[in-house]
Amino acid sequence: MAAAEGARKAAPRSVTAYRIPFNRPSAVGGEFELMRQALDGGHISGDGQFSRRCEAVLEQSLGVERALLTTSCTHALELAALLLEIKQGDEVVVPSFAFVSTAVAFVLRGARIVFADVHPTTLNIDETQLASLISERTKAIVPLHYAGIGCEMQAIGPLAERHAIAVVEDNAHGLYGRYRGRLLGTFGMAAAQSFHETKNFTCGEGGALLLNDSALARRAEVIREKGTNRCAFFRGEVDKYTWVDVGSSYVLSDLLAAFLMAQLERRKTVQERRKRIWHRYDDELRVWAREVGATLPHVPDHCEQPYHMYYVLLPSLRYRSALIEHLKRRGILAVFHYVPLHLSQMGQSFGGKRGQCPVAEDVSDRLLRLPFFAELTPSEQDEVVEAIIEFDGT
Repeated sequence: MAAAEGARKAAPRSVTAYRIPFNRPSAVGGEFELMRQALDGGHISGDGQFSRRCEAVLEQSLGVERALLTTSCTHALELAALLLEIKQGDEVVVPSFAFVSTAVAFVLRGARIVFADVHPTTLNIDETQLASLISERTKAIVPLHYAGIGCEMQAIGPLAERHAIAVVEDNAHGLYGRYRGRLLGTFGMAAAQSFHETKNFTCGEGGALLLNDSALARRAEVIREKGTNRCAFFRGEVDKYTWVDVGSSYVLSDLLAAFLMAQLERRKTVQERRKRIWHRYDDELRVWAREVGATLPHVPDHCEQPYHMYYVLLPSLRYRSALIEHLKRRGILAVFHYVPLHLSQMGQSFGGKRGQCPVAEDVSDRLLRLPFFAELTPSEQDEVVEAIIEFDGT
């Protein structure tokens, strides 16, 4: 036992081959104590005390009607699709520059995906295109708040309301970000959150569905609990629980919720660390970007970001590929992001073709995400900045 404990203490900080990885998940203090409490309490499956505590923090800090922890952001989106009763022939509008889950959660219910291009500045869904993409079959619009910068909800919300279309926010990047003073995740019928290890707050794998319609909360509980009224049973509202609706197993383990609870309790500390890292990149790369023709992230004045990531838009695909290799030789991992959904094999089955979303195609070739995590040290960030500035891309 002592030898095993010693081996754990001697383990490297990261299993990656890179001295400076793209992401390094970390404990911010209290995670293991709360997990021990969950174990000692004899309940580590879903909907235990730590699940309820996490959900209460989200509900109170965001002002949403109901928050339900899920096993992933993907599953939160699937749960939203079930609540909307998406069926074969329905259409769902999504940005092409997004993760596959933004689309596939609705495809699973039979939806046809309609791809929208993005703004070249914020990389968010281009709200000016939406009217032309809506049809009588459109059931939902799914805006992704890219890098935690709010989409233009002032235009998206009223448009959706006029056409009786649901808005489901993909807020995987945007927890505690704001648009015109209002918290992201509170605009649509529902919003999906991610607690994946690359997110600001994590439990390794996890998510949450935020509901802004109290009428949906009870049904969401049932769907999330395999279609049973188990939650009502534990509240003493029925004498036994049984199968009452469609559903699946979307409940997060309370052991993971305990880990997440510790992170949410220290959310201000985490955000302050990330804010310092983001602004240091932005300050120190500004002259370099001007000299080489790169573009740094744009944050509109009416948006408050949660400092989820830092990226640069490079002059060309060739430049990006060469810079990635240069950084690799220095032991630094920087990575690209989404391949446009409309160009994927599945996207093409929905009519996607090259040239359909030209901005998404362009930024996909040129975007590079830099190492960004709460425990990135000043000396590590120095190395990243110096390696970028010294690169000769000519």
